Amino acid sequence: MATGRTHRPATRSRGIPEATVARLPLYLRALTALSERSVPTVSSEELAAAAGVNSAKLRKDFSYLGSYGTRGVGYDVEYLVYQISRELGLTQDWPVVIVGIGNLGAALANYGGFASRGFRVAALIDADPAMAGKPVAGIPVQHSDDLEKIIEDNGVSIGVIATPAGAAQPVCDRLVAAGVTSILNFAPTVLTVPDGVDVRKVDLSIELQILAFHEQRKAGEEAAAADAAGPVAAGRGDSADKGPDGDVPAVMPA
Repeated sequence: MATGRTHRPATRSRGIPEATVARLPLYLRALTALSERSVPTVSSEELAAAAGVNSAKLRKDFSYLGSYGTRGVGYDVEYLVYQISRELGLTQDWPVVIVGIGNLGAALANYGGFASRGFRVAALIDADPAMAGKPVAGIPVQHSDDLEKIIEDNGVSIGVIATPAGAAQPVCDRLVAAGVTSILNFAPTVLTVPDGVDVRKVDLSIELQILAFHEQRKAGEEAAAADAAGPVAAGRGDSADKGPDGDVPAVMPA
């Protein structure tokens, strides 16, 4: 079986833009859902809507793959699943190590989507001696003292860091020195890596803060709209009570 260490995806050599690469998993997710429903073909408009992009951008992205669809028919779903999977390197086995088996690391270890997407959790690593040998998702946790040997024995080129912030950079340095060339970082810190090493950062707190910003903006817009409507409504109410000179009319004697 091919491993991640000896086979690299072909996207860069083929000149596919990074923005397109970032959208390929979105297309693959939508296509996989269609495949599971036995849908044979899909139009660019339907697939674009399912992936959350516009159809012109989708057609441009697919042109980098050499896939243009058939007029009046659309795209062959199964072929596109294979084509995108191959381009992303998902038709081979990618051994992954997860370092830091706290709550988040354990949750990642238990995530069932890795295997179906071409990733195999080869090892779980933690610095706590009390964790050594403890099974998580059916995999025994190994001590971080053995990190380099674990990476070498399993041919690992992708590492996942789920440690506290203070431990993330030292762990990253050891991963890189051991031959890991791609890192998925869940630690709330920015990692420094040499050229040739790719880092993708997942920061849940930042994503929540961005959502909070949008919620605050929506609340502000609603408040502004209410304030703008208030004086109008109040003005209409006052005009019914005021006389021609703007004062409340006196009660006329009978």
